[in-house]
Amino acid sequence: METTLIILKPDAVQRGLMGQIMTRFENKGLQIVGAKLMQISQDLAATHYEAHKERPFYPSLVKFMTSSPVMVLAIRGNNAIAVCRKMMGATFGSNAEAGTIRGDFGVSNSFNLIHGSDSAEAAERELGLFFNDGEVLSYDRAIEGWVYDMSGGQPE
Repeated sequence: METTLIILKPDAVQRGLMGQIMTRFENKGLQIVGAKLMQISQDLAATHYEAHKERPFYPSLVKFMTSSPVMVLAIRGNNAIAVCRKMMGATFGSNAEAGTIRGDFGVSNSFNLIHGSDSAEAAERELGLFFNDGEVLSYDRAIEGWVYDMSGGQPE
């Protein structure tokens, strides 16, 4: 099981899409183990996006991410990182396939609704930036045996 960071960006919050997007993850069978509506500070945005610091879009990205509250989620599931990224769709809404979050809700190449960790290492780093100790929970769900085939002892 993996836990990944998902950020519903300012455009998703302002457009009232939080519930619909979270429902997609839950309908897929993924478990929300942390959730927080927050205003990202300049410092947090700078730290989160430090890999892009030299890119021409960096200043506008930081400005956008600090312009309105975001919904930060910790989502757990078997191969959660890959599953969530596939559900998100291509980075640019205009290129995203129908049926994905960006394909169904986005057309902008700048406002792309959602961020998801791209690797286990990134997920660990990003979860640590946005969640304090004790804010990402572990709990059993009665539906787990209906989401995953556990007959082999591991979720499949």
